[in-house]
Amino acid sequence: MSPAHTGLARWHAYMESGGDPAMLSTLLADDAVFHSPVVHTPQVGKPVVMAYLLAAAQVLGNETFHYVRELCDDDEIMLEFVTEMDGVSVNGVDIIRFNANAQITDFKVMVRPLKAINKVWEMMGAQLAAAKA
Repeated sequence: MSPAHTGLARWHAYMESGGDPAMLSTLLADDAVFHSPVVHTPQVGKPVVMAYLLAAAQVLGNETFHYVRELCDDDEIMLEFVTEMDGVSVNGVDIIRFNANAQITDFKVMVRPLKAINKVWEMMGAQLAAAKA
C-alpha cells in the first residue's frame, strides 16, 4: 500500500473519531503546511496546522459532513466533501499531500459557493478565537 493510501486510511479514521487531537498529531509532519480557503498566506508548522484542522473538525464535521469523491495520484489525495453549516450548503475539496511516512505535509482546502466561504470564514474565526482563549 502506498504512503498516500495508508495516510488516507488514517485520515478517515481521524475524521470518524470526531477530531481526536492525538490521532491528528501522529498524522501531521512537523513541517506541515495548511492552505485555508479564506486566509491568504500558508500556515506553516505542525502546531498551527493542528489548530486549523481541529477547528475545521468542530466547524465542518457535523452530522451532515461526508466525502462524496476520492481521487488518488501518487503521494496526493483529493477528497470532495459536502456539508451544511447554519442552513448554508457547503461543497469543497481537501487536497492532501503525504510524505514517505504517510504523514500529511500539505493540506489545502477549497470551498464553494461564495456564501459557503463566508460562513466558513465566520465560524472558523470564532472557533480559532475560542481555542486561543
